[in-house]
Amino acid sequence: MEKIVALCKRRGFIYPGSEIYGGIGGFWDYGPLGAELKRNIKNEWWKSMVYGRDDVVGVDAAIIMNPEVWKVSGHIAAFADFLIQCKVCKGRFRIDALNIEKFYNFEKELLEIPKDYDIDCPKGHKFEFDMISEDDAVKGGVRPHKFNLLMPAYLGVLEDRQVKVYLRGEITQGAFVNFQNIVNSSRVKIPFGIAQIGKAFRNEITPGNFTYRSREFEQMELEFFIKPNDKEGNKWFDYWKEQRMQWYLSLGMKKENLRFRKHEDNERAHYAKSAEDIEYNAPFGWSEFEGIHHRGDWDLSRHKLTYKGEEAGEEFTPWVIETSGGVDRSALFFLLNSYYEDDKRVVLRLHPKLAPIKVAVFPLLANKLPLVKMAKDIYHNLKVQINGMIAFDDRGNIGKRYYSQDEIGTPFCVTVDFQSLEDKTVTVRDRDTMKQERVKIEKLAGYFKDNLS
Repeated sequence: MEKIVALCKRRGFIYPGSEIYGGIGGFWDYGPLGAELKRNIKNEWWKSMVYGRDDVVGVDAAIIMNPEVWKVSGHIAAFADFLIQCKVCKGRFRIDALNIEKFYNFEKELLEIPKDYDIDCPKGHKFEFDMISEDDAVKGGVRPHKFNLLMPAYLGVLEDRQVKVYLRGEITQGAFVNFQNIVNSSRVKIPFGIAQIGKAFRNEITPGNFTYRSREFEQMELEFFIKPNDKEGNKWFDYWKEQRMQWYLSLGMKKENLRFRKHEDNERAHYAKSAEDIEYNAPFGWSEFEGIHHRGDWDLSRHKLTYKGEEAGEEFTPWVIETSGGVDRSALFFLLNSYYEDDKRVVLRLHPKLAPIKVAVFPLLANKLPLVKMAKDIYHNLKVQINGMIAFDDRGNIGKRYYSQDEIGTPFCVTVDFQSLEDKTVTVRDRDTMKQERVKIEKLAGYFKDNLS
């Protein structure tokens, strides 16, 4: 994990947010390569979910919505974590950070921990329970403080007349509040889906594990609407589980690093009839980065929305099967999954579709103008013909350039040498095998279009 964090900073994937002012916990900035990686992940998801299907349409809803949305959806009442405070260091921690979930009754939302219960504080000393408010005190123990994760904001010109709103805690509700608009303005029919990619915000108590748990993050979600019966529900739940797992495998995730984990009855979200997570075997343990949820009719019924079918008089409240993936978590796990090193080099074996830079072009020597000119011409031509970022590099020796591109995951490098001036061929080097072959310049675009797909 330390190696990935260092590589991300050194090579321009991810930086701490507002670092020149000391940073701010739970916020991250994506550099030139990180921005490309995230964009590639989102593009591939959108191709798979929207462009590749006839039964899904897209939406891009506002980040700030009428606060009534969050009240009706249950988020103001139920979108919460429980935290406890250490009397020694005054640190506040989620209960799962201290491995004391066994005291948590998910249904009653009550938790009473004996004050003398022996646990270690994450800051390196024995934990002593402290009350955050008077409501947390119970006889002989402590009840953790309920903490709503929605991040408030305020609208209005005059401070004394501002309206309290919320930055969305999930992008899901944007699909539901637009359900009727989409049905009325398009030709969708049950079963159909609404896809969306966008930012969400949660006032996380303990952000950590690099970008894994952040306060600002990006989601890619599908809300798939079906007829309300158990047979349909089970069929589509299993279908989307398989689809989502196969998508990650098709982009190079190692099968042994992925698994499904079913949510127990006492840990499902307030809206879920059933739920399973796709987890990645991260250095900090098996960790969720996409959820498949059977939301039933929770959302549409709360918003009092129904669907009228083609049959005369048919009207019902659809059920929803949701797939909800994290863009940032996916990016982190694709980086971890692709990291490889040996005695000579570090390589990111990213799938070509995800690699930030698709092809790098080099002149063999930077001080030979004919080589530089030919390399620049190839570079400009590939930028026009290849869908993705192309790089030009003439710094240092050719070996260092190769290894530099390996470290950022560039699948192919093109080297213009003296033979190129004679026969109009170049050397193309493969990142993973390090094998080289001669390719005619006029065939380069076709070669890369075939191999990058």
